[in-house]
Amino acid sequence: MTTDKTVEAIVPDFGDDDAQRKIAFVCSKGSLDMAYPALVMASGALEQGIETHIFFTFWGMDMINKKTMGNLQFSPVGNPATHMPAALAPLPGMQAMATRQMKKTLEELEIPDVPSFLEHLSDMGCQLWACKMSVDMFDLDEDDMTPLLTGVLNVSDFMEIIDGAQTMLV
Repeated sequence: MTTDKTVEAIVPDFGDDDAQRKIAFVCSKGSLDMAYPALVMASGALEQGIETHIFFTFWGMDMINKKTMGNLQFSPVGNPATHMPAALAPLPGMQAMATRQMKKTLEELEIPDVPSFLEHLSDMGCQLWACKMSVDMFDLDEDDMTPLLTGVLNVSDFMEIIDGAQTMLV
């Protein structure tokens, strides 16, 4: 017996005016594997014409710090997605090996490194913000950070700028 059931897709309604859509990503981690989710999603949002902001705070500052942004590491310790026996992850050299492997895979997929990706996003119109508290906490100044930054601001000001935005903590 066959039945003809039509199932309608569930699609969120963001309103008729996509030009008003905003999305914000809060980057609080500075490891290689935690940098890419926000960068990839921001790129996708920008390609859809969505106003996009990235706020870097705490260890996410490593993504915009000139000294660290090109050398982010991937740690397999405590990360079950590495599919590595937990006893092996903390051994000397495993972080370097995991980082090399991840960078090799990203390169093979033609995914840019973090500094190049940030430049691409900035060129597309992404607003890149540094957290004032984190800048102070890590004793940084503007010369320490990528010149691609839109600015350094406190959380209250960032909240005003992204009012009404979908916000993701990554």
